[in-house]
This record gives sequence, C-alpha cells and structure tokens, in this order.
Amino acid sequence: MSLEVWVTFVIAAEIILVIPGPTIILVVSQAIAHGRKSVVPLVAGVLAGDFTAMTLSLLGLGAVLSASATLFIVLKWIGALYLVYLGIKLWRTDPADHETTVATRQDSAHALFRGAYIVTALNPKSIAFFVAFLPQFINHQAPTFAQFVVLGSTFLVMATVNAALYAVFAGHLRDTLKKTWVRRCLDCCGGTALIGAGVFTAAMER
Repeated sequence: MSLEVWVTFVIAAEIILVIPGPTIILVVSQAIAHGRKSVVPLVAGVLAGDFTAMTLSLLGLGAVLSASATLFIVLKWIGALYLVYLGIKLWRTDPADHETTVATRQDSAHALFRGAYIVTALNPKSIAFFVAFLPQFINHQAPTFAQFVVLGSTFLVMATVNAALYAVFAGHLRDTLKKTWVRRCLDCCGGTALIGAGVFTAAMER
C-alpha cells in the first residue's frame, strides 16, 4: 500500500467520522449526563463496537446484510429501540441523584460501556460501511490481509480519538455546570437527541 492511498483513506475516513451519527449522539448525550468520568467506558465501548462491526463485515456478515432485508431490518430495529430506551432513561434521570458509591459507579461504567458497544456494533450501516468503504482502498494485486489490517487499525484509532474528543468536551461541559436545573435541561436535550437518533435509525433503508 502506498502512502498516497493511506493518506487518501485517512482524509475520507475523517470526513465520515466528523459527521455525528447515532454513536456520537449517544456518546455526547451520556457524557453530558454523567460527566468526565464517563469518557473511558464510552470510548472503550465505541472501540469494541467498531472492532466487532469490522470483524463481522470481514467475515461476510456485511454481504449477508446486503442480501437479506429481514436481517437488516431486525438489527436496525434493535438498535433503534435501544436508542429510544436510552433516551427515555436519560429523560427520567435525576441530576441531583447521581452515583455516590463505588459499586454504583462501577455499575454505571458497565452500563455506559454496554450502551456504546451495542449501538455501535449493531448498527447495520456500520457493518455495511466496512464492506463498501475499505475495499475501495485495497490493491488486490498485492496481499490483501495486511492492507485490511493497516486500514482497519487506522480507522479504529481515528474512530476512538473522534469519540474521545466528543466525550471529553461534553463531559467537561457537564462538570462545569453546577446548577441542577441546567443539568436537567442538558439531560432532556440529550434524551431527546437519543430518541431522535433512534427514529433516524429506524428510518434507515438498505
């Protein structure tokens, strides 16, 4: 793989990553709700979800999704309903009653990781993206596995940094706003954004 191809891939991937999708909306909403302590589990969940989606696509699930309308719809609705569930849960969050014990914080971290992982990994567009996008930069006249590893690893690093920047900014915003009513407004905005992302996901077509 030439340096020119790799740089072109980085530029194209960055354009795609910068545009907020359901995963970034989830990360921002949850970081606003939970503050900077949520950054690590959220970013770890995104990384694990993207890695899963990439692996499944390379194993052939992307082609199956492209051919099977039923499977695409099932995954799409699971992701959409989960986003709506998280949005409603965030709407009902009491900003004055956040975690106070170590056990609760650990449970919250697990929940944040799980939410980011599920939304990222089960997004059918993510799986289809790896099937349609990565091969465009592969030179099939040379060994392809090493090229997939380089491009896949590059994308995972970029996606992780992108999610981390969004999460750190949103978490910092939450931590600097001390008034309960302001945090309540942020939670409502985040919950509404998640529900909107769920509706958007449900409306996606193959």
